Amino acid sequence: MSNAETKPILHSYYRSSCSYRVRIALNLKNIDYTTHAVNLIKSEQLTDEHKKLNPKAEIPVLFIDGKALAQSLPIIEYIEETRQFKPRLLPEDPFKRYQARMISEIIASGIQPLQNLNVLKRVGDEKKADWAHHFIKVGLDAVEKVLEESAGRYCVGDEISLADCCLVPQLYNARRFNVDLTNYPIMTAIEERLNVLPAFQKAHPDRQPDFPGESVAKA
Repeated sequence: MSNAETKPILHSYYRSSCSYRVRIALNLKNIDYTTHAVNLIKSEQLTDEHKKLNPKAEIPVLFIDGKALAQSLPIIEYIEETRQFKPRLLPEDPFKRYQARMISEIIASGIQPLQNLNVLKRVGDEKKADWAHHFIKVGLDAVEKVLEESAGRYCVGDEISLADCCLVPQLYNARRFNVDLTNYPIMTAIEERLNVLPAFQKAHPDRQPDFPGESVAKA
């Protein structure tokens, strides 16, 4: 098989929101792929083997087109730029493209890193829930404000974009930390529309091969 014909491999952890974003994007583009589970709880991302793929020792890593790609947003942009068919994950209109990237950046840089496993370990067990809850809420406040201007059926108008790939995993995380989402009517309405779509359902953590248990979502 040539590099172009080899099935992509996604190095992923079922509960990682960064991996979740990439799973959604792959599904939206109808790209068949294999999952290689990396257990963050067991620190499998710190192995020499994984560091060869990503020196930062993080997931996801997507092996595609003969290349190992790291960091979820650049991975999704690569998928879009090399497979420019609908749905377009980066809108053609420059301002809408900016909006999609801005929402994604708020989530990927301004929320998720502050509530990820490495940070929470350093914060300590007594404070980690309050810490995560605070920073998720601050970030979601900003996203909801942006959505007042940008949203249609989805985060940016009526077409699914990169921003939607980021929003749904972040709301999954918010619920894990018991964040009250009643003050976010725009994003939760968007989430409801997205979660009925097969690409989003298939990407859900409960449906991943490394999910440690039974789930109704697997049925």
